[in-house]
Amino acid sequence: MTTPPPGLRERKKQATREALREAALRLAMERGPDRVRVEDIAEAAGVSPRTYNNYFASREQAIVSAVTADREARVAAAVAARSAEVRLADAVTEAVVEQYANADERERRTLLLITTRAALRDAFLDSAAGIEAPLTAVIAERLGDPGAHTARVLAASVAAAVRIALEGWLRPAGNAEAARGFGAGGLVVPSGALPDQLRAALAPLAPAFDAAERHTRP
Repeated sequence: MTTPPPGLRERKKQATREALREAALRLAMERGPDRVRVEDIAEAAGVSPRTYNNYFASREQAIVSAVTADREARVAAAVAARSAEVRLADAVTEAVVEQYANADERERRTLLLITTRAALRDAFLDSAAGIEAPLTAVIAERLGDPGAHTARVLAASVAAAVRIALEGWLRPAGNAEAARGFGAGGLVVPSGALPDQLRAALAPLAPAFDAAERHTRP
């Protein structure tokens, strides 16, 4: 499947979205997330607050988008790039692990910022839902069954599994003081290796992927 290049209107929208999320992250790093207003982000990006609201529902969503931007599309592209000989369950798992676990220095700094605020953590977890739509399309193409609900159910299950893995990864150490810090927006030290958390959460979906492949195989 060949995706046509975006038109001028879409390119302008993409540029505005990128400017907003980059401004949101820069201001959050400079001032702290609690001292950044939507109006500040809009002004820094050269747009109106009304335009801002067309792209993001909150300042937290914009800040988080700076590290999660386009990840859902990259996951789908990574699945599509794998050979048809690769088991679909393996292709999806490795694509997710690859895109979530290979963070560069900028992303690591942003993740550290995200772990310090409960609202940012919630927005980060909610971002996992973005996987569903692009992954539905690539799974449907892989199965050769674009009209069925199977691909959507599988993709939604992957999004839920990713969220569960991220929740486990962000869970504080098992003591009362750490739990209070988590609820109050204190620093959260990620628990264990994220790739391991992702693989463990996605593993129960493998039989469903295998069954879908067998059902659509000629």
